[in-house]
Amino acid sequence: MTVKEPLLPDRHRQLDFFVCNVLDPRTKNDLSSMEHPCFMLSTKLKREIFRYENNGCYIEIAPSAYGYATQFDKDVLIFCLSHLVEGLNRGRTDVSRTVRFVAYDFLLFANRQTSGDGYKRLQLALDRLKGTSIKTNVPTAGETIRRGFGIIDDYEIVERSPINNQMIAIEVTLSRWFFNAVCAHEVLTLSQDYFRLRKPLERRIYEIARKHCGRQESWKVSLKMLHAKTGSTGLLKEFRRSIKQLHSSNHLPDYEVEFLSDEDLVLFQRRK
Repeated sequence: MTVKEPLLPDRHRQLDFFVCNVLDPRTKNDLSSMEHPCFMLSTKLKREIFRYENNGCYIEIAPSAYGYATQFDKDVLIFCLSHLVEGLNRGRTDVSRTVRFVAYDFLLFANRQTSGDGYKRLQLALDRLKGTSIKTNVPTAGETIRRGFGIIDDYEIVERSPINNQMIAIEVTLSRWFFNAVCAHEVLTLSQDYFRLRKPLERRIYEIARKHCGRQESWKVSLKMLHAKTGSTGLLKEFRRSIKQLHSSNHLPDYEVEFLSDEDLVLFQRRK
């Protein structure tokens, strides 16, 4: 039996040699969706409403006919946020909620296949991001949006290939909730190796560790709380098994993971 490597290959390593680094924004993620589960780990089509509550904050997520927006679909949001933050940092005055980008550039940024399947998956991600509805009392930039909203308000394929009708250029309009986070710089930088993590649970755990460790050397959390923060709908015993596997492989970017079985705690420590 072939054993898979824990990290995906770096599919576009050659970019380091011929693409000007200044054109590549640093990978950014918003604090609110790092703290609270806004994206589902499972890619299975589900109809029920998901609700998460902690310390007076709640997130309620309703899927569309396409299903929930998944942790992998979040790559599109991260791509848009990263470019918007870069624009603000450079003093651009044309930053808005609508972002136009080339689909191929996104696939490179997110370490995805640039085959036809990569474009097909991007199309499905856009449908899920637009269709998924969120209600929350969590503020961004000090504003609480007291109505349901999509992760993205809208998207449009503005250019297709004349050869195979494949999407080329796309416009995505972010919801005000996420755009507010950009304007207030409520973001953190992620390791580019985030996009090499194979499992949605590992990506979500990395986000949580990045948010809570911050500048600290370490952060400790109960297994039960971490399970809730990931938004996992699986059993706690299954989650415990996943954490033990992550402890064993210890391949999370930036952080070492240790499962303290006697206390049922998970310890994250910044890599030296």
